[in-house]
Amino acid sequence: MQTKRLIIVAVGGQGNLLASKVLGEAALLCGVPVRMSEIHGMAQRGGVVESSVVFGDAKSTIISDGEADVLVGFEPLETLRALNKCSRETTVITNMTPLPPFTVAIGRGTYPDLNQLQTLIQAKTKQLIAFDAVELAKSAGSVLAVNIVLLGALIKTGILPITKENLQTAIRTKTKKAFVDVNLKAFDLGFQLPGQA
Repeated sequence: MQTKRLIIVAVGGQGNLLASKVLGEAALLCGVPVRMSEIHGMAQRGGVVESSVVFGDAKSTIISDGEADVLVGFEPLETLRALNKCSRETTVITNMTPLPPFTVAIGRGTYPDLNQLQTLIQAKTKQLIAFDAVELAKSAGSVLAVNIVLLGALIKTGILPITKENLQTAIRTKTKKAFVDVNLKAFDLGFQLPGQA
């Protein structure tokens, strides 16, 4: 089985770890070996949370610079910061709704221009799928479902050896019962995005 390496980056509280857990469960349902690791950083103060998920017969969860097959970013600046993990063969999926860091919020920094940010990512990768995942999550019924919207877009690419049906099953078993319907709708909205494989 060909190994696939996925990096997920988010700001603390955006549901990165839940998304990784759902992906891991879906991989097991598909009979795919999976390994995961997490870096929490200053998550409770709005810092970055990074998950590495490796599918297939790999020995380690370490994803070195340039090794990611897919990068999923829940926040555009964090996506840009993780660009070193990408190569010209990497597909990048990112939410385009900023969560300005503390330094920007207090006026001591400037948030990058979103158009320039996309240009930089496109210049260094194979494919960029950028959209407003927050708006789709709101349409599904909760802004908290941004992570699941992005999983829908990720599965739609067909890069990972995970089926839509097993991902939906993982959502039913790994997310809180009160949010299952919203999460399934959020997944479908991400999966229906145009312009993907």
